[in-house]
Amino acid sequence: MIRWIPYTFVRTVLFFIGGILLGLYAPDLIPEKVLMSAVVLLALLYFFVVFFGRAKRRRWNPGSVALLLVFLSGYIHLVWQTESRQPNHLVNIKEHVTHYQAVITRFPEEKDRTWKSEAVVKQVHGTTWRPADGKILLYFSKQDFPEPFRYGDVLIIKGHPETPDVPGNPGEFDYREFLALKNIYHQNFLRKGDVVKIGYHPSYRFMALAYRVREWAEATLRIFISGKREQAIASALVLGVTDGLDDELLNAYAVTGSMHILAVSGLHISILYFILLWVLSPLNKFRRGRWFVAFVALLILWLYAFVTGLSPSVLRAVGMFSFLALARPWARSTNVYNTLAVSAFCLLLFDPFLIRSVGFQLSYLAVVGIVFLYPRILVLWEPRYWFVAEVWKLSAVSIAAQIATFPLGLFYFHQFANYFLLSNLLVVPLSFVVLILGIVLLAVSSVTVIAAAAGFCLEWIIRFLNGIVFTLEGFPFSVVEGVYISAWQCVLLIALIITLITLFQFRKFSHLLVAFMIVLSYVSLQWIHFFREVNIQKITVYNVPGHSALDLIDRGRTYFLADSVMKHDAQKVRYHVNPGRLMAGVRTESGAPPAVRSLKGAKLINWNGRSILHIEDAEFDAPVVLAVDWVIIANNSVPEISGLRDKVAFKKVILDSSNSFFFASRFMEAAKLYKLDVHSVLHQGAFISKIENQDT
Repeated sequence: MIRWIPYTFVRTVLFFIGGILLGLYAPDLIPEKVLMSAVVLLALLYFFVVFFGRAKRRRWNPGSVALLLVFLSGYIHLVWQTESRQPNHLVNIKEHVTHYQAVITRFPEEKDRTWKSEAVVKQVHGTTWRPADGKILLYFSKQDFPEPFRYGDVLIIKGHPETPDVPGNPGEFDYREFLALKNIYHQNFLRKGDVVKIGYHPSYRFMALAYRVREWAEATLRIFISGKREQAIASALVLGVTDGLDDELLNAYAVTGSMHILAVSGLHISILYFILLWVLSPLNKFRRGRWFVAFVALLILWLYAFVTGLSPSVLRAVGMFSFLALARPWARSTNVYNTLAVSAFCLLLFDPFLIRSVGFQLSYLAVVGIVFLYPRILVLWEPRYWFVAEVWKLSAVSIAAQIATFPLGLFYFHQFANYFLLSNLLVVPLSFVVLILGIVLLAVSSVTVIAAAAGFCLEWIIRFLNGIVFTLEGFPFSVVEGVYISAWQCVLLIALIITLITLFQFRKFSHLLVAFMIVLSYVSLQWIHFFREVNIQKITVYNVPGHSALDLIDRGRTYFLADSVMKHDAQKVRYHVNPGRLMAGVRTESGAPPAVRSLKGAKLINWNGRSILHIEDAEFDAPVVLAVDWVIIANNSVPEISGLRDKVAFKKVILDSSNSFFFASRFMEAAKLYKLDVHSVLHQGAFISKIENQDT
């Protein structure tokens, strides 16, 4: 039986999280006035029960009232932290904005063609200047802006803040929702002449100093480390800067299960923290020594966070270990789960939207998994030799973290690294060395000879590290890819892991019965998905601006028809096409369907009882009037609807994304006169049509 009494803060944070989640998914469920009244009444009821119960010596338990109060507090905290609900927010300004004033609030990120910066809008101009508020992402063309703007720069920008598009294809990453969880609802792409810097006014001076220190640290690593990839890995492991990592490098680390080392997170902070504890351990013998160790550890951890530019992921990790460091001097009187719960509670007080952050979820699940499972896994084997014992300890940590984060890994990344244990045994210790040596390099950078030696060693260690990762990536069956599970299946997997752990701990039949019901539910969802999305035929015309791309999917096999540029653009295929294929269970891709007839300026496709005319050129002509189910128009190739109707009899017209937005808009307006059924993927998102199975 699980005793909840020692886990007061765990209960508290779970109810607080419950309120936050309700606020995320049903922000208007409870009117704000009703909510505030309920919170006040519950607070009064709680104090009445506590003090009246004491006065009358009655054993009234106010715990339920307190937890309900915490739940509603989480709900109202999320609502209040949603900036778009403020009247002066950009979302609520109805007039057309032609100019606005903004202040850069984040360190710039370098992209292939742009500088990406986060800013806060202060004023907007439509008919006149007026106060405004709201975060915005600014993309500055590197062709026009060789150097990025810095934190604190005040800009006057000509342009209109734009709302990010909703996903245009099935399963595609929802960038709009991702930004909304950061209270960002607008973006703007800027060229020469759109921006004028009028001043420098950083919101926080210490943040401006932190960013300057991070710039110095990046420049120092580039000075003493040669090789673009080596510099990128050093910046990622030491500072958490991932801008310079190329796709090939990122894919190799992802396939081998080593992706977690490429951003400063709980792993890196834990390394630094435990090394500090080891170095300072002699001080524990003195009176108040534990408190002095905690103070020094906190000071160094926060100094390190300062050097990395106080990025959100670093702040999250340092915040978590700060509570662990403060709890350590109490030793016997603290509970590690309560300590983690308090740290999570404080982080969510600072930013309740962290609950949807992948890094936040993985960090806490990994730490909880290690704390609970590591000692239980470790005792399963007692090696005789010291080296084998140390390897087993590291393996036990990796296994514990993998078990805890396994469902989220499948849900977010759709893959599982089969050699994660071997990878962590080799890569994690080397990442320890890179992190510590990188910090040493920064510390001795003023002594050129020593810094050069440290940089030389660091560069070769990173080369060796990359070599290991690329070697493991080349192993057969290195990764299981294309795994699709829904959010509910992810929840069921987490519940199954918890139930199996309690089964082994308490050995009760009821836990086995619960595990069986969870597995049955999971399998049922999988079968429903299989029959609805996988065991079917369907056509998908994708929304990839400037390109033609369509899939003819037949029970896990697809015929991919696209322009030559699109076919060879792996990044666009991965972003726009692969998510839909993942949901459809596509395993095999073929170049073209078996029945394709070439016409002048078009292709006639017969597939599974459906006929599709794909017009690609304005010179399209047919020897006879064609009768087809669908006409797909590409490249603005049909200037007049009347000419199309003279040559083709059709049921539906699909305008693919190779057409211009202006052409598609004009065509749709003209189609209304003829009462034609038209779908424009640029306006309405991808066109998807399921076809009845021909053999059923």
